[in-house]
Amino acid sequence: MIKKVLIVTLCILLSGNGQNFLFAQSKGTEDNNPKMEWWKEARFGLFVHWGLYSVAGGVWNGKHAKGNEHFMLYERIPLKEYATLADQFNPTKFNSDEWVKAAKEAGMKYIVITSKHHEGFAMYNSASSNYNIVKLTPYHKDPMKALAESCRKYGLKLCFYYSLGRDWEDPDVPTNWPTKGGRSNTWDYPNEDAKVFHQYFERKVKPQITELLTQYGQIGVMWFDTPERISLEESKELRALILQLQPKCIINERIGNDQGDFKVSEQKLSASNSSSNPWESCITISGSWGYNRFDSAFKSPEVLVRNLIEVASANGNFLLNVGPSGEGEIPQKAFDRLKAVGKWMATNGEAIYGTHSWSVQGENIITVKEIQSKTISANNMKDVLNDATSQKVHQDILYTAKGDYLYLFARSWTDPEVISKSLSGSKVKVKKIQLLGYNGKVSWNQDKEVLKIKLPSEFKQEIPIYTFKITLNKG
Repeated sequence: MIKKVLIVTLCILLSGNGQNFLFAQSKGTEDNNPKMEWWKEARFGLFVHWGLYSVAGGVWNGKHAKGNEHFMLYERIPLKEYATLADQFNPTKFNSDEWVKAAKEAGMKYIVITSKHHEGFAMYNSASSNYNIVKLTPYHKDPMKALAESCRKYGLKLCFYYSLGRDWEDPDVPTNWPTKGGRSNTWDYPNEDAKVFHQYFERKVKPQITELLTQYGQIGVMWFDTPERISLEESKELRALILQLQPKCIINERIGNDQGDFKVSEQKLSASNSSSNPWESCITISGSWGYNRFDSAFKSPEVLVRNLIEVASANGNFLLNVGPSGEGEIPQKAFDRLKAVGKWMATNGEAIYGTHSWSVQGENIITVKEIQSKTISANNMKDVLNDATSQKVHQDILYTAKGDYLYLFARSWTDPEVISKSLSGSKVKVKKIQLLGYNGKVSWNQDKEVLKIKLPSEFKQEIPIYTFKITLNKG
């Protein structure tokens, strides 16, 4: 594939047809996979982590618990004790319409929700395991059924997260990361060598995946996590089961053994492999995936929009996570940020949806890795507090393309003029420039060195990120 791209690029350069080269994009496996079309068009989705850990909210036995949604592991809580959280789980404030409407108004096109996290607790009515929200909690309702109905009502795709290779309720789930048994329930089930993954696979995984794909209508994505010890044969068998039940269902790479349809980059804004395509970045809106009452590290709306653009400009999808409380409420700070992002998307969304990367990702981009918590090394909590996204803002330019249009994003812009070296007259000929959300005429000038665009002084956005729609003269 790389060799093919190099040959095509060389031919274009030798022909001198730089105009067409500037609209070149990386081609990936999704080009031959029609079921990926809606996902490529969507570009933006909501991730929801919700489970028994949401009831605890970061507290266990009156103390601040380590590990957020993984605290059963970090505090080594016996299953019988941990399961008592179900007695308190009564999310009477859960409103599926409210959740889905908030996602839609934020500009999101799909929702991925935890049907079962590492704790092993099913957040739906599972006939194959009594360890679920309907049978063990005073709520006695299936929130996935309500979400499915709301997604159909508002036109969003419902997708399910499923923890594949970690399940702390089941006695037959061994792990390898970071060392043998490192993420297993070894306090209830200490004999790691006696665990037989295939027994868990047959007893719980296959029946529950069948339930998820037969009880809630069309599912957009099966979003697996932590493949751990799953074999190639089991990954293939699971993929075949999914496609037998729902042929159009997309599967992420964490089904294991290279059997997925797209790559996942967790808490990072770039693909783990720059040549991988398609790919998705999943990040937290705050400091943790699941609800934690002590979590105050919410990203600003400006940072979130910057993140969305950065991922889209690299040909990726952006999956933004929120963690509802045990009462079923998305934190108000998260709601406020979704609303602010949605306001920006209402004006600028056409530069995100259905776009692809341009030959140049951007200019003056500074990649800064920031770790929000200083306790990671001390607690070895790399699978919990692992946010490596930048929280800083700086003035720069990024690009996306769609059809005959090129989109220039001036991120966190304060100067009266936007200057692009990539759009100099020696490289392209600009025909027309529009500023999304602005009805007036945009003043611009192009010479051999740069393109200069005057930012109208009377046009201000709450989030100072401006999108220019550019038509190039291809003659």
